[in-house]
Amino acid sequence: MQQTIVTDEEVTRLTPWPELIDAIRNAFRAGGVSPTRHAHSVPGAGREDISLLLMPAWQKDGDFGVKLAIIAPSNAEFGVPRLASSYVVFSGKTGLPRAVLDAGALTARRTAAASALASRYLSREDSTTLLIIGTGRAAGQLAEAHCAERPIEEIRIWGRNADNAEAAAEAAEKATGVRSITVPDVETGAAEADIISAATLADSPLLEAGWVEAGTHIDLVGAFKPTMCEADPATIAKADQVYVDTMEGAMDEAGDLIQAVDAGVFSFDDVTGDLYALAASDHSLRKTPEEITIYKSVGVALQDLAAAELCLEGLES
Repeated sequence: MQQTIVTDEEVTRLTPWPELIDAIRNAFRAGGVSPTRHAHSVPGAGREDISLLLMPAWQKDGDFGVKLAIIAPSNAEFGVPRLASSYVVFSGKTGLPRAVLDAGALTARRTAAASALASRYLSREDSTTLLIIGTGRAAGQLAEAHCAERPIEEIRIWGRNADNAEAAAEAAEKATGVRSITVPDVETGAAEADIISAATLADSPLLEAGWVEAGTHIDLVGAFKPTMCEADPATIAKADQVYVDTMEGAMDEAGDLIQAVDAGVFSFDDVTGDLYALAASDHSLRKTPEEITIYKSVGVALQDLAAAELCLEGLES
């Protein structure tokens, strides 16, 4: 059986933001199954073990798929990527593979689209100022996705490396057409920011509660391990509403929330809802303009499946 191969460039072309955001909303409205991520340590050939991650998902009467990813830190010594991933889509009718997609762009774009979807329900509709914390690939996608959902007029970018921050700002302005600048520190960037989106590998807080103003929506994308953290416990405690992508994933992996629980200032019972609850709504879930809202994600395999199916629809149309 011939299989379609979809490159990173094609994934980007086939997943325009409005359509991708809606595809993820529709997938979560319809419901689906995203089993807990499988993680295995595979012995490396004369080197450290390689981490193998498998993330399956399926919906009733539809196709199913699985993302396979490897993490090999020492690959940097050989000039090859430390992280590589592919997504395989299988026919729900026959069980045979339909397509293999390069999952680099797929992962970055579905993550950003889910954040933009949450922003649709939680940020103020008149949000015009966006702070991006981080300068990696995910940060750039988040800038584009948030601009697709809200009337952003200024993007602020902070990163530990000033040169990387400047490059990220230039790329964001080119991609969105929105004025993009760098800021010297997170505190400066957070001042009067309507949306704060963080996508880093930080293991200590970058965002402090005292810098967050009333009416802000906070989008936390990094901190996908209990030992990682982008927002301090006081920021989590300060929020009026906290949503997660899934409760199971958040309780196992959301470092920001886990550390706030450990600090005694937050409980998982305080979580307002998940991405399924957000997607089920037809209107904003923000109660007042002054509310502080948080969306914390660690990744859900159903998002990958929704993005992959959108790609295949585009190829077949």
